[in-house]
Amino acid sequence: MQTRNKFLDDMSKLMTNAMGVAQGAKDEAETAMKSMIDRWLADRDFVTREEFDAVRAMAQKAREENEALKARIEAMEARR
Repeated sequence: MQTRNKFLDDMSKLMTNAMGVAQGAKDEAETAMKSMIDRWLADRDFVTREEFDAVRAMAQKAREENEALKARIEAMEARR
């Protein structure tokens, strides 16, 4: 026969509630930290990965065009 101890039942409920409160506090702290980091990053005017990739592609294309123009100029000068 198993007896129930009211003190242990109450302690168990208290610990369960405390864990729920701790989990809620953890979730709230994570949300607040993420929000703060997002605001900090937005204030720094960092570019997105998409913007960076687009500018890098434009720079690569400009380099290629410059090399082609340089080759044409050199060929024209060589004919003189």
